[in-house]
Amino acid sequence: MKEFWSSRIRDMVPYTPGEQPKDRKFIKLNTNENPYPPSPGALAAIRELAGESLRLYPDPEAGKLRGALARFHGVGEDQVFVGNGSDEVLGFCFQAFFGPERAICFPDISYSFYPVYAGLFGVPYEEVPLNGDFSVPVEEFIGNNGGVILPNPNAPTGIALPLSDIERLAAGNPDAAVIIDEAYVDFGTDSALALLDRYPNLLVVRTMSKSRSLAGMRVGYAIGSANLIAALNCVKNSFNSYTLDRVALAAAEGSVADNDYFEETRSRIMATRERTAEQLTAMGFQVCPSRANFLFVSYPGVSGKELLDGLREKGILVRWWGKPRISDHLRITIGTDGEMDALIAALAQLTGQT
Repeated sequence: MKEFWSSRIRDMVPYTPGEQPKDRKFIKLNTNENPYPPSPGALAAIRELAGESLRLYPDPEAGKLRGALARFHGVGEDQVFVGNGSDEVLGFCFQAFFGPERAICFPDISYSFYPVYAGLFGVPYEEVPLNGDFSVPVEEFIGNNGGVILPNPNAPTGIALPLSDIERLAAGNPDAAVIIDEAYVDFGTDSALALLDRYPNLLVVRTMSKSRSLAGMRVGYAIGSANLIAALNCVKNSFNSYTLDRVALAAAEGSVADNDYFEETRSRIMATRERTAEQLTAMGFQVCPSRANFLFVSYPGVSGKELLDGLREKGILVRWWGKPRISDHLRITIGTDGEMDALIAALAQLTGQT
């Protein structure tokens, strides 16, 4: 019964987040969280902030954080926008840059929030089929569209496009916004930030949830031309001027200042990813070439759902989608070395290799 529901959402299928278990302790490899704690600088900033100042509203302009991010990335402060996680930033992007006049494009296998936002905001869209190897057919995203949104590396495959292909997208769509969702870029992919000076239609969206271990703080940001950032601010300030609270702002500023820790932990995750990919390949798994903090895998003759359920029984959570083309695949977050060793042992049992 959906009495009083808006017609806009009555038939909508909302995004389904990964399970956050409450009934027992699991090895949690299902939501792409960082296995390492936030940086000491971020934690110190949180402790220092937790006091009487919480009675005051946060800075609606997030000036200190925007300044820190601008210095870190070598851009102007007027080129930086921050929001409550990259999901909110992306939602603002749909409102700021896409309209009902022309369909936007994104891959058919990609972040499942994109069609949800398109439906919510009345934006027509085309889901462009990935190639058989899950690579992106770049030419299909060029021209005759109302905008492009693309994760790089893609999710849930982990496959990355080279910077030359991102440039083709920006150059080939001069009259539309091209949004590159770089949630996982810090794990081995070249960032499109290097192209911003040449393409005023290009916007890069980032998150601090993955490589900076701040999923619990919900901090996302976008970098682009001052014109695009002004459009995002117009949407934000028409909706909620205070998108980031004081604690989140402090944590993010502390993390940006602690670059050595950032480099150390992301390097550890990349090394563990490569080791795990090699082990799974040796066991007969098909493993997509990942540049993210997860692996997208399948095993011949065993369904993805069977592996999902078998791992859960053994206390390990991974992510599965019962969708065409990927129903036999699992997305596995990279955990600590010990957690990945436990995963390998469990998969060996489930595939009859022990």
